Amino acid sequence: MPSALSAPSADNCLIIAGQVAGSCETRTSPAGVPISRFLLEHQSGQVEAGVPREVRCRIPVVACGEALARIAGRLPPAARVRVRGFVGRANFREGEYRLVLHAAHIDILDTKPSEV
Repeated sequence: MPSALSAPSADNCLIIAGQVAGSCETRTSPAGVPISRFLLEHQSGQVEAGVPREVRCRIPVVACGEALARIAGRLPPAARVRVRGFVGRANFREGEYRLVLHAAHIDILDTKPSEV
């Protein structure tokens, strides 16, 4: 029986849209890979158990590699984006389970702040 780490069919895909909260930070890993990070703020109306509800959340996004880091690095605060990727732990410290979205694709929906 294959382990959970090696199982190629394990589902882990998230697509979420929202606004960039704050500015994007970019650094280079020790291996020379550019890594950009930003916070995505999501707000939507959803239906759960037949009842409408408002959903709000913030999730950190990590964009690795030249192309994705370049896109993320140019995002202005409040830009509307859709991010597709997988969810993983922010780090592997004992007892800490904060999640981050590792971007595989970033769609820019609008770079102008929305007026609420």
